[in-house]
Amino acid sequence: MQDDPTAIWVGYAWADEPRNHGVVVVTGDDQEAVNKSAEQLANSFWEARNQFEFVAPVGSLDESLEQAINSDTRPYIISDMGDNPTAGGAGDVSWTLNELLQRDEFKKPDGPSVIYASIPGPKLIENAANLEVGSYVEGFVGAAVDDRYAGPIFLKGIIQSIKTGDRYAETEIVVKTGSISVIVTKKRKPYHHEKDFTDLDLNPRETDIVIVKIGYLVPELYDMNKGWIMALTPGGVDQDLNRLGYKRIKRPMFPLDEFNEDPDLSAQLVPVSQ
Repeated sequence: MQDDPTAIWVGYAWADEPRNHGVVVVTGDDQEAVNKSAEQLANSFWEARNQFEFVAPVGSLDESLEQAINSDTRPYIISDMGDNPTAGGAGDVSWTLNELLQRDEFKKPDGPSVIYASIPGPKLIENAANLEVGSYVEGFVGAAVDDRYAGPIFLKGIIQSIKTGDRYAETEIVVKTGSISVIVTKKRKPYHHEKDFTDLDLNPRETDIVIVKIGYLVPELYDMNKGWIMALTPGGVDQDLNRLGYKRIKRPMFPLDEFNEDPDLSAQLVPVSQ
C-alpha cells in the first residue's frame, strides 16, 4: 500500500444534499490493509469531532461591533461571514448593513469611522450615472438575490468616490451615510486587498472598523488588522449551521444531532472504476 492515496473528504456544510457528509477514502490493492486503514482513520476522525473549532475569535454581530467600537487600535476588522461570496454566498445579503444603519453610534459623521465592503446596488449605481463626487444619491441596494433575512435597503448619502471599469464590480461608488462609508457595486465583488480600498480613496489603515464579506482573512488583510473577529451573520454560508434549516441531508448528522451511540464506521468496499 505504499504511496496509495488516503484522504478525508470533509464535505461542504452549506449544500443541503444527501451526499453531503464527511467520508474517509482509502485506495489500494490489499483489501485487508485498505479496510484496516479506512476504519482506523474513520474512528480517529469521529473521536476528534468535538475538538474542531474556529481558528479565530467569533461572536454575534453585536458582540463583534462592541469589541470593535471599544478597541484602542485601528483598523478593527469584522468578517461578515454569512454572506461571503468567495465561499458560495450571494454577496448581496443586506442584513448586516441594515443592522449597522440602525445603530446610533454610526448615525453621525463624527461617530466611529466604518468601511462596509460591500453591497451590490445596480439601481443606486444607475441613479448616480450623471452625478459627481460630493453629490447626494439615493437608491435601493442589496437583497436582489437573497432576501431571506432582510429586504433591499433604501440607501442615501453623499458620494465619496466613483470608479468604473473594475473587472468584477464594473462600477463602484462609495456612499457616506453618518460615519459609514458603504461600497456599492454594480456586480458583487469581494474586497481582499488594500488596493481595493485605496483605489476608492479610502484608507482602511486609518479607519476604526472595516467590515468585509469574507471568512478567514487573506494575508494582506490579516497583516493590516489590529483586531479581528468573525461575526456569525446570517446568509447562504452561515457558520451557525443550526440556522441553515437542512431538509435533505441524511440524519443523524454531527454536529446537528445527538448521538446516543457511535455510528457504524466499518469499511465499505467500492468496485474499481474502469
